[in-house]
Amino acid sequence: MKNIRRWAIACALVLSVHAQAVGFAVENDANSKVDSLLSSATHANQPGLAALVSRNGRISFAKGYGLRELRTGAKNDLDTNFRLASFTKQFTAMGIMLLVHDGKLHYESRLTEIFPEFPEYGRTITVRNLLNHTGGLPDYEDLMEKEEKAGKAHWSAVRQIQDGEVLALLEKQSSGKFAAGSSWAYSNSGYVVLGLIVAKVSGMPFEDFLAQRIFSPLQMKHTLAYVKGKNTVADRAYGHSVTDGALRETDQSSTSATLGDGGIYSNLNDLAKWDDALRKHTLLSATEMASALESVKLANGSEPHWPNESDDSDNLAPGKPVSYGFGWFLDPYESHARMWHTGSTMGFRTVIERFTQDGFTVIILCNRTDLDPKSLAESIAKIELPSP
Repeated sequence: MKNIRRWAIACALVLSVHAQAVGFAVENDANSKVDSLLSSATHANQPGLAALVSRNGRISFAKGYGLRELRTGAKNDLDTNFRLASFTKQFTAMGIMLLVHDGKLHYESRLTEIFPEFPEYGRTITVRNLLNHTGGLPDYEDLMEKEEKAGKAHWSAVRQIQDGEVLALLEKQSSGKFAAGSSWAYSNSGYVVLGLIVAKVSGMPFEDFLAQRIFSPLQMKHTLAYVKGKNTVADRAYGHSVTDGALRETDQSSTSATLGDGGIYSNLNDLAKWDDALRKHTLLSATEMASALESVKLANGSEPHWPNESDDSDNLAPGKPVSYGFGWFLDPYESHARMWHTGSTMGFRTVIERFTQDGFTVIILCNRTDLDPKSLAESIAKIELPSP
C-alpha cells in the first residue's frame, strides 16, 4: 500500500512539473474556446505568447504558445520571462506606496524636495502627480530627439539612455508640458523619475528595492528589473517585429535600459503570485491600497481626458475620458469593474486585466509586436464572464 501511495505521489509531482513547464487548462468549454482563440493568433514555429486565466486566486488556464527565441527554437511556457514594458508601472507604484507605508515619503512630497537641483517648474509637481500622470513632465523621448538633432548626444540599442540621463534632460528644461494637476498625459518620464525617487529615498538601487520588498517576499524568484551587466534574465523571451514581411528579432532599443517606466521581466508563474498578493493585500492593507485605485481628478475637480493629439503612440484614446490611479487604468469593461495595464515596447506587447468584483484575472505576455494582447484579453473576458 505504501509503495502505491509513493508511486501516486511521484506521478503527481511529475504531472505538476510538466504542467508548469508546458501549460494546463481545467477541462471545460470556456477554456477550450480560450485555447482555440490563442492558438489561432499564433504559430508553433514563430514567436508567440503566454497566457494565464485565474479565478479567485486559482489558475484555471495557463499555456505558452510559439517560440521565445527563433535562434534556438526554445518554446514559450509558464517560466518564460518577457519584458513587461509599461506593465512595470504597477510595480514602480507599489515601490512608492511601500515607502509611504514606511513613513519615508509622502504623496504630497514635491519633486524639488527630493531632487533640490530640479528647476523651478518641479516645485509644484508632487509624487501623487507623477503616479497618476498629472505632473506634466516633458516626454524624455522627445528630449532625446532634440538632443540628437542638435548633435549633443546619440543613443542606440547599444548606447542606451540611462535613468540618470533622463533626469538630467528633464532638469535642463525650464517648464513642463502643462501646470501640475491641470491636465493629464501618460508619462513615461514620470515613472522613470518615480523609480529614481524609490532609489534615493530607500538608499538602494531601484532593482534591489523591488527585489527585497516585492519579489522576494512574494516568492517571485525569476522576476527582476533588468540591468545589463548586473543581473541576468533566465528563460528569456526575445522580442520580435514584422520587418519586410518577416518576423525578425527586435529586442532592444535606445530606451530599453530605463527602469521605472518599463524595465521589469517576469513570467506567468510569478505574475500569478503577484495577482494573488493583490487579492489578499499581502504587501499593503486594503486601506493603503485604496489610494492606488482612486481615479484621478484634475485640480479643478474635473474628469481628465486623453490629449487630443493623436500622433503619440502612448495616446490610446485621443480626447476621450481616462480613469487612472497609481500604475493602473481603472475603467470598467462591459460593466465589469477592472484594474488593468498594457505594456508596449520594442518587440513586446503585454497586458494584465483584473476584474475585481468577479475575482477574475487575465494575463497575456507576447514577444511579437503584431499581436494585440488587450483585445485578446477582452475576448477571453467575453468568453469567461457573465453578460452584463
